[in-house]
Amino acid sequence: MITIKKPEEVAVIRQGGQILAQILRELLNQSKVGVTTREIDELAEKMIIEAGGLPAFKNYPSDGSSPPFPSTVCASVNQQLVHTPPSDYRLQDGDIFTIDIGMEYPAKGRGFFTDMAFTVAVGKVPKLTKKLLTVTQESLMRGIQQVRPGNHISDISKAVQHYVEQHGFSVVRQLVGHGVGYEVHEEPRIPNFYDPRQTDFELQPGMVLAIEPMVNIGEAAVDFLSDGWTVVTADNSLCAHFEHTVAVTERGVEILTR
Repeated sequence: MITIKKPEEVAVIRQGGQILAQILRELLNQSKVGVTTREIDELAEKMIIEAGGLPAFKNYPSDGSSPPFPSTVCASVNQQLVHTPPSDYRLQDGDIFTIDIGMEYPAKGRGFFTDMAFTVAVGKVPKLTKKLLTVTQESLMRGIQQVRPGNHISDISKAVQHYVEQHGFSVVRQLVGHGVGYEVHEEPRIPNFYDPRQTDFELQPGMVLAIEPMVNIGEAAVDFLSDGWTVVTADNSLCAHFEHTVAVTERGVEILTR
């Protein structure tokens, strides 16, 4: 069921989103050569709790027999697309590093969820890698520009897919964006590609959405590793992931995690 948030609820989600954006900015600043992804995760948890929130992903249940997600952030490097648990891997010059982070805020009382992601270059990377990051981030903004009352989920999907593919990259089809707010994952599903067979929905004021293009340099296919969480590109190519939580407003759209 798609939920419509009240203005006072969107106000709390906005407050949490602004805090989460500040936390992610600091995590990206700390994502340097020699730092482990586990150190980034530990800092993320510390900052979220100090800000009066709770990690949204930690102990998130799996869909199958795998254990719950073990950490605060998804810390994906290079060909790892999403949902990678942090480890003792030390970031190296030339890596690209994706931090996907969610927060419940406030920690006490009725908490609301926000979700965002950013892929950053660590040190120097080739021109094609820089293009991947630029195109993926811009595709997110192209999708967000389609968010307004009367438009549909498919308008977001078409905008993302068109921009990505015209630059020669592939949109991942096995993973999608989603509603967010009362829970970290809600309806509707928000694909980054258009398929007329998919159920479509008209956008209405009060909807809160997590829009998140996932883009590969190579083919669109991905594989799911045996840990039950990590998703990687099937052809071992580089990939990027950017995400914002947004609200549909009477006038259009507001980015709540700006």
